Amino acid sequence: MYITERYWGEYIGGSDDSLTLLDHLAAKGREEITVGEVLAAFGLDRLEGNFRQPEEPLFCTDEEGNEAAICCAIDLITGLAALLLECDKSGSLDTGELEMDTPLPAIRLTASPADRGLLVAALRDFAACPMDYDLSEMVPEEDMKAMAAQCGALAEELAE
Repeated sequence: MYITERYWGEYIGGSDDSLTLLDHLAAKGREEITVGEVLAAFGLDRLEGNFRQPEEPLFCTDEEGNEAAICCAIDLITGLAALLLECDKSGSLDTGELEMDTPLPAIRLTASPADRGLLVAALRDFAACPMDYDLSEMVPEEDMKAMAAQCGALAEELAE
């Protein structure tokens, strides 16, 4: 799997927010899901591209009314961007290779040019200013810089 070799792991995909994202995709029960609907489901579309220090809580409500909170918007953005890149490279996402408790059939993420541009812009902003993000309150500066470097590389690949 392309992203597990390059991006998915400690900094991207290794957070509770990434697991919440995967659970959300799994709950959809569909083979194709758009980035736009994921952004809307978690309220990220309301942030107008400012993912640094969201002032309002971010969460998704499932069909049974259960809420799944997101701690840091940038964690969800990086995970979503990596999953989209995997779909770009492989055609779909094999969740069995992402160490999920219950692997699912292949899922394909798609993005409009605007949604792809939003992800790329967010990744580039994080790469340039990682210490301006709320995540920096919980993660050592050295790790933030390492994650920023990965996000910069991810942004460039996603923009191609």
